[in-house]
Amino acid sequence: MKNTLFAGAAGHLINCFLFIFLISPSLSYTQSQIEVNGFLQNMQTVWNPKNIENLIFSNSIMNRINLSWYKNNLEVNASLRNIFDYGEFVSLIPFYDKLAVSDDGFFDLTSKIYSGNSYILYSNIDRANIKYTLENLEIQIGRQRVNWGINSVWTPNDIFNSSAFINFDYVEKPGSDAVRIQYYLDFASSIEIVSKLDYKEDLTLAGKLQFNKWDYDFQVISGFSKDDYIFGGGWAGSLFDAGFTGEFTYFNEKSSNLTNSYLFVSSVGANYTFSNSLFISCEFLYNSIGKVGKLSASSDLFNLDYSAKNLSLARYSIFAQVSYPFTPLINSSLSAIINPTDGSLFLSPTTEFSLNEDVYLLISSQFFAGERKTEWGDFGQFYYLRIKWNF
Repeated sequence: MKNTLFAGAAGHLINCFLFIFLISPSLSYTQSQIEVNGFLQNMQTVWNPKNIENLIFSNSIMNRINLSWYKNNLEVNASLRNIFDYGEFVSLIPFYDKLAVSDDGFFDLTSKIYSGNSYILYSNIDRANIKYTLENLEIQIGRQRVNWGINSVWTPNDIFNSSAFINFDYVEKPGSDAVRIQYYLDFASSIEIVSKLDYKEDLTLAGKLQFNKWDYDFQVISGFSKDDYIFGGGWAGSLFDAGFTGEFTYFNEKSSNLTNSYLFVSSVGANYTFSNSLFISCEFLYNSIGKVGKLSASSDLFNLDYSAKNLSLARYSIFAQVSYPFTPLINSSLSAIINPTDGSLFLSPTTEFSLNEDVYLLISSQFFAGERKTEWGDFGQFYYLRIKWNF
């Protein structure tokens, strides 16, 4: 069972423990045994909802602390996020505090510290695991990132902890409470088995075979969850000097004998870097049960059930991105997602400035365009200003 009391106590304990490491240079440890890093950031957000003249302001202050301890064949990892959200978002979005501290893991490692009508302070432990390595064998137990995805935007093979592209500010991605066993057959081939429990105590168990052939990296996955038998695969290589990737997953419901009880999700991507460092990429997503045309009701941007089975509400989706480093310290990009059957569009221009070796400034926006009851048409515009210090 989930234990929120344990999560709160553990969060405060790790906070104190990591703080001591940061402020106590006299502690006796060697760099080869312990690594501590993280960041502190402030992000201002302005939301202009569709058909509403008033702007909605919000702010988020977050710090992340990563701790890794190494000794011989043993590695211990812990990562903690402390987040203080305040402003009109918190007061206007229904059940914001519950959404913020929801934890999909078997252990509830997200705890609310303080909250009010327009603010909430909470902690989230998204990494807490032990890894043991013996020659070609790796065993990792605890909350960890299990990344089986290949593409950049839509990852049907990422069956353990999918993450949405529009959630750009969570670079590390969420983790799963899992046991992972990996055995390396050679430099490019491996067998991996992962067992995961979620907050409902539902089990997902799957294996992955990875190998190299014809200068391509291939993978095949197979397993089951509470509801589905799962089979899939993917590849990564190059075609005409461009990166060429793809992945697909087939979900078949256990409890149904109907012919339409399956779901097939597939994405294919390509990318190319020109000699002047201009980078372009594109992806195409197919979801066999996705909607063609308008939705029956407006979608909820703040409460999407995102998973490898639900990467998009649409049957077809197209992604395109172009980025260019104007100087070594300034990089700009423009990303777009198009739903070709309902005509709605997501557009996000972003510019990041490197102010010095450890401080970054980001200016970004997200524009959602389309008619009412389309995939992207009901959300309006978001504007972001973020400053981040890495330590």
